[in-house]
Amino acid sequence: MRGLVAAAGAVALVMASVAAAAAVTAPEEVKVEDMTVAASLTGQPGDPAKGRSVFSSRSLGNCLACHANADLANELFQGDVGPDLTDVGGRYEPGQLRAIVVDSKQVFGEQTVMPAFYHAITDQRVRKDLAGKPILTAEQVEDLVAYLVTLKGK
Repeated sequence: MRGLVAAAGAVALVMASVAAAAAVTAPEEVKVEDMTVAASLTGQPGDPAKGRSVFSSRSLGNCLACHANADLANELFQGDVGPDLTDVGGRYEPGQLRAIVVDSKQVFGEQTVMPAFYHAITDQRVRKDLAGKPILTAEQVEDLVAYLVTLKGK
């Protein structure tokens, strides 16, 4: 009987994982409306600690290349191309932050140099192995949004 219960539990866990994976919104299905993406891309809230890592990682978000952030004052070479994000969580709602991360051009216009982090990269200057893929996963976008919301200034 124990084996049957364990097997049923394992099946339920697999089914829940499949359902969670199915809940992820594909990049081409994300709609920016009124400069907002209201719903989570994963159906789940992000993890601010993981989002902080995405923000500071030079190989993921690379946000520090363009933005300063007092929360990461120990990180070197913070950029000034984009605005200081120290208080971005006090200026924007989560849906607005999600829209900016997903595709900033739909929020700020074509003149912005900020890349779309959750749209397929089609620019001709992209490495071939990255062409047609988003920079961040849906989970990484949600983690980043969860972190940005915490930035209320110091």
